[in-house]
Amino acid sequence: MAKYSDKFRHMNLRPGYRTAVQLVFLLITVFIGMEFYAFVAQLKAGGPVTVARPPGVEAFLPISALVSLKYFLFTGVFNRVHPSALVLFLIICSTALMFKKSFCSWICPFGFLSDLLARCHKALFKKRLGLPLWADRMLRLLKYLIAGFFIWSIFVKMPVPSLEQFIYSPYHRFSDVKMLEFFTHISLTASAVLAALVILSVILPYFWCRYLCPYGGLLGILGLLSPGRIRRDRQSCTRCGRCESVCPGRIQITRTPRVNSMECTACLRCVDACPSPGTIGFSIAGSPAVPSKGMALALIVVFFTGIAAARQSGHWQNDTPVQAYRSYLAPRPSPWTALEGMDPEKMKRMMEMVKRMQMQQDG
Repeated sequence: MAKYSDKFRHMNLRPGYRTAVQLVFLLITVFIGMEFYAFVAQLKAGGPVTVARPPGVEAFLPISALVSLKYFLFTGVFNRVHPSALVLFLIICSTALMFKKSFCSWICPFGFLSDLLARCHKALFKKRLGLPLWADRMLRLLKYLIAGFFIWSIFVKMPVPSLEQFIYSPYHRFSDVKMLEFFTHISLTASAVLAALVILSVILPYFWCRYLCPYGGLLGILGLLSPGRIRRDRQSCTRCGRCESVCPGRIQITRTPRVNSMECTACLRCVDACPSPGTIGFSIAGSPAVPSKGMALALIVVFFTGIAAARQSGHWQNDTPVQAYRSYLAPRPSPWTALEGMDPEKMKRMMEMVKRMQMQQDG
């Protein structure tokens, strides 16, 4: 493994506007998860349901969003099975078109977790560890290949009738419950994979975000269309390298006046680390630099305005009735239930008959 320079000690990890926004969205995510868990638990208990299903849980159904997007583009129908999945997907994509893939560094809970694991890395190692540049570049392609695979599979391979069949299937309709069960009844294999990702993210900061996250790959591609860029003033730049030492994307900022990299998350760490005020900033189409406070406010406004518009237009709540969820979650009778209470003599005769039939087949 290659080692970064000692400038790693200058990493600015102090709380600020970005951390505050991350915490707000993390708390919202946790609340949504708890609310959905309570909703499902009440359904399983069979009693009255006093907790409403939170539509925001559909943020964890990106495949549903992609399928719904193609279905909408080809049919004009905004399906009501998981409508908020598509709404949130469109909002997230819009943030990338305006502020690069700022969603990853300002809003995403997994981005926040990666920040925490990066702090663990800083505490454990004197120098920042990283893969050699050639290996880093090759692994970075993985997330774009994974994103491309999903887009190709849905937008190229799936015809409209297949989309419709998938959307209205029981599997998709109750995929939010299946997603919850993945975490509440997590398998040993899944636990091992998650543990490995955590360990790798401590050793190599932002391992998941940098190499594997397909959502981040898609947002990075969309970010190329954004008019927003990190811009550097060559005249006042001292080329101290502090901006590069704190960049989670390992972008070579001092080599260009404008950062066009798909790895830029507009986290503004480079701006905070720069010892020359005004030398580095995030600006949109050449406008004055956007401060951290402005970025935080803009992202919050975009998110909650989009959600409010979806609520107002009736594209937020799904159309699956509570009774349908109750029926889906109802315990299935065992195939041996019919044998319970059967007369022992009758059961014995049945077993002998089955045995004779098997002997005749073997003969």
